[in-house]
Amino acid sequence: MATVTFVDESTAGTRTPAWALQIFEERLTLRELIRRRIHQEVVEHNAASPEPRRSLVQPTSTERALNGEQGERPRRRVDPQRQVALAEKAFGSNGFVVLVGDRQIEELDDEVDLRRDTAVTFLKLVPLVGG
Repeated sequence: MATVTFVDESTAGTRTPAWALQIFEERLTLRELIRRRIHQEVVEHNAASPEPRRSLVQPTSTERALNGEQGERPRRRVDPQRQVALAEKAFGSNGFVVLVGDRQIEELDDEVDLRRDTAVTFLKLVPLVGG
């Protein structure tokens, strides 16, 4: 069993606190690793207060409005499949890169070796001003 530690960073210098997820497989594709991460985040988001502690993909403004985060409507659940699709699209359009240890994973279907203490960094890319 592997303990995978996730960290979100941005090229602007922000960094979120690390958090861990237990994974029983020794190898997964990046696509599956992202899917499991997002499903865990959505479970926590749907069960907790309106403010998620961490999230690779933030709910859209429509989802936030429907969840009551911008008004008095009752809070609704975030759809994990939609969030996975948004994350895959963001990865494909260079919205973020993924580092496992010191190795950049370049394709969603690349396999990742998971060890007892694997560190996975999601580096969100911030566009340059004027570029």
